[in-house]
Amino acid sequence: MKTLAKWSVEDYHRMVEAGILCSRSVELLAGEIVEMSPETPIHYTTAKRGAKYLEELLLGKADVRFNGPITLADSEPEPDIAVVRLPESAYNNRHPSPQDIFWIVEVAKTSLKKDSEVKAAIYAMAGIQEYWVLDLSAQQIIVFRNPQADQYIEDYTIAEGTITSLAFPDISVSVKRLLS
Repeated sequence: MKTLAKWSVEDYHRMVEAGILCSRSVELLAGEIVEMSPETPIHYTTAKRGAKYLEELLLGKADVRFNGPITLADSEPEPDIAVVRLPESAYNNRHPSPQDIFWIVEVAKTSLKKDSEVKAAIYAMAGIQEYWVLDLSAQQIIVFRNPQADQYIEDYTIAEGTITSLAFPDISVSVKRLLS
């Protein structure tokens, strides 16, 4: 029986600083260094447009980060979009951590299982209150809310209309705009 060595966030940072991982597209998930799924053009474009759209809606209320790392207890994933507390300068010397995060958005074309199972469990365990997966194949958003241990108690899908986040219930987000 093989036992995998688990890496700490500090170990991972040392590997990054030493240049060991510089030519690899990886992220730390639950103590394991995992290859990131290659981004299809539609994945990248949807994530970039979604980040810009959320940035417009949340101007002055939150920092919208695109393809940047967040630091959790035993993970350092790079969500497609992370909506975090201002000021942006708070992240000059560190990545956002759970107490900074309003919600996370992942775009899934080829990574739906990983995003809706593995990453959902990691984000729930970190206590991130809300997590959206943009399912490009089904043209819907899977909304996860209310984390308890390693799972979200509430999840539902929405394919049209608007959605509001727990953090900003006064701001309506167009489902169509996010998925286009």
